[in-house]
Amino acid sequence: MAEHLASIFGTEKDRVNCPFYFKIGACRHGDRCSRLHNRPTISPTLLLSNMYQRPDMITPGVDPQGQPIDPEKIQEHFEDFYEDIFEELNKFGEIESLNVCDNLADHMIGNVYAQFKEEDHAAAALAALQGRFYSGRPIIADFSPVTDFREATCRQYEENNCNRGGYCNFMHVKQIGRELRKKLFGRYRDRGFKRSRSRSLSPRVRRERDHRDRRERDYSKDRDRYYHRERSRDRDSRSNGRSTSDHYERHSRDGARRRHGSPRRSKSPVREGREGSEERRARIEQWNREKEEKSNE
Repeated sequence: MAEHLASIFGTEKDRVNCPFYFKIGACRHGDRCSRLHNRPTISPTLLLSNMYQRPDMITPGVDPQGQPIDPEKIQEHFEDFYEDIFEELNKFGEIESLNVCDNLADHMIGNVYAQFKEEDHAAAALAALQGRFYSGRPIIADFSPVTDFREATCRQYEENNCNRGGYCNFMHVKQIGRELRKKLFGRYRDRGFKRSRSRSLSPRVRRERDHRDRRERDYSKDRDRYYHRERSRDRDSRSNGRSTSDHYERHSRDGARRRHGSPRRSKSPVREGREGSEERRARIEQWNREKEEKSNE
């Protein structure tokens, strides 16, 4: 029973826990939802609810006065906001990803998800944001259960064919330009940081990494012991008039000879008194003459 509950946790089959809150950290029903919203006590991800205010909040592409807005101006406004938030949160630690929702539903519009490399950095940022304002509005920040944004984002939106539009229940992540992304996130590569798009390291991944590090350390120790042992053997061999390198070179030549199908052959000693070809011919001619003489008699 416990295995079955664990397998359906956070899915549509789970009748106890809200799958949308588990996947995207927000639910259209809010506190009136019939399922539980398990708010994490610690997480590498922060949710800044409804923080980004689009210039075309009322009608997409139109300002509050009813005048059309240039799409480039909208993108420029968004990137200014994105850079401002990134620089402020970056004071508390390395940021893995910063996603801003382009949805229109009340529970998702303007949501900002900031995923830090370490949970401690997220906790420090959350404490610093309490009671602060941005553009005259209070910042509503909390830990979010979202750690894998691949499960939270709308795949159809990424392919430009989402039929639900801005009221989709999955994230429509608003994109920034390549130059701005390189400017903001490229600093981590310059400092030698190793960034990842996936979630923070789980205990299982940490154990595997620690096990791999121990194996590499053990390998290094074995290699050093082998090196020192061979050097000691080489010194002993040189003291006896022969070096280990000569020993290895001789075996390498023999091994190469055997690999190429020409095994080393031992030279058989020449038997003493072995006759040459001329001596054999002379002896045969003498036997023939003696035989002819006997037949003539």
